[in-house]
Amino acid sequence: MAARGGKKIVIVKKKVMGGGGHHGGSWKVAYADFVTAMMAFFMVMWILGMDDKTKQAIEGYFANPVGYKKGYGAGSSPLGTGSAVNALQRSPMRMIVRSTEQRTFEQMRQAILDKLATSDSLKRLNAQVDVQVTQEGLRIELVESDRGDVYFPIGSSRMNTATVLTLQLIGQELAPIAQSLIIEGHTDSAPFGRDASYTNWELSADRANAARRVLQAAGIEPKRISEVRGYADTKPRVLNDPKAPANRRISVLIPFTVVPESAANAAELASGKRDSIVNSITEPLKKTY
Repeated sequence: MAARGGKKIVIVKKKVMGGGGHHGGSWKVAYADFVTAMMAFFMVMWILGMDDKTKQAIEGYFANPVGYKKGYGAGSSPLGTGSAVNALQRSPMRMIVRSTEQRTFEQMRQAILDKLATSDSLKRLNAQVDVQVTQEGLRIELVESDRGDVYFPIGSSRMNTATVLTLQLIGQELAPIAQSLIIEGHTDSAPFGRDASYTNWELSADRANAARRVLQAAGIEPKRISEVRGYADTKPRVLNDPKAPANRRISVLIPFTVVPESAANAAELASGKRDSIVNSITEPLKKTY
């Protein structure tokens, strides 16, 4: 640009910065972190002020969120009822008991499978044992192979060696606990004969009772066996083949505890139960929050 009056004109351009200058927007992040920390602090203080029953319900939620939410499918969760959180329904106790037993059954299942895997005798005898945690509870099934006579001779309740060894091993694993047991006998649909007085009903019941005697000899107290069931061929394992050898089996069921509506807490529930799993619930829940 041309000079005026003999003096050179200097033009200085300044950039105007947006935001908060050299501070920028970092203060917003710090403020958000502060608010989050304060909210967490007040949540902790709120939980500390709750009674033991409410703490148990919250623990049950975090131990099994899916099952807990299903328990409140027809209503609202007490965790979201504001000041009414202490007015708990009795449903959370069912969730707490179920989640505790679920974990225990999983541990028992693995212990039984490990024990079976180390038995060379059962391997040589080709004994098949299915151990599963089902909706009913821990189910242990002695399932016949394709040969069909590993555990029992066909049409007989006389035990083979594989049956005795397997039940003795299972009985030793179940003996230390106090849970009740249900023993079931199942057959295939092959009939004995048109005029036979001995049918699959008698056969399934006799096999279940034979299993009961071996389990008792292995250390299971008689009073722990709550039921001995003979189902004949009414509950096949292979649905599309009623005569399949796998339908011939012995089942040992440790059922989940049925929590009554009147059970307000674990101590009250355990007072009327012999089950060692339920009795152990009262102690683990007494935590320091």
